[in-house]
Amino acid sequence: MDYFDNPQFLRQIIMDHYENPRNKRMESDYPSIQMSTDSCIDDLLIQAKIEHGTIVDVAFEGQACTIATSAASIMTELLKNKTVDEATAIIAEYNKMLHLDTYNHDVLQEANAFKNVGRQANRIHCATLGWRGITELIEESRDQDE
Repeated sequence: MDYFDNPQFLRQIIMDHYENPRNKRMESDYPSIQMSTDSCIDDLLIQAKIEHGTIVDVAFEGQACTIATSAASIMTELLKNKTVDEATAIIAEYNKMLHLDTYNHDVLQEANAFKNVGRQANRIHCATLGWRGITELIEESRDQDE
């Protein structure tokens, strides 16, 4: 399913993960990257198990605001079992969604974790913290495959 073509379903995912973030766990054998922000206290450790160009699993842990935590939680659901190319496309769509002029904010208006994110640069920074980390892990996996 393409979550970005079904905004009601995406809205439900956002609200669900806002209230109950998941995958806050660490796996000792997964490659990881530490992500933090200068603008606030967010600090996330992002992990990904990538095999044969497919994201097998994603996990995260750390001290982060609700936006960063729920965004990382959503990331773990949307990217698992996707190829790195599919994941890269999803990340691009997610980043577009964070700007108010590129997604239907009436549909997502109750998703408080993302309300007005596009109007505040530091909130975009927090909401993309985990997604930037997984992008770096994808790039590292591509470099190792070459």
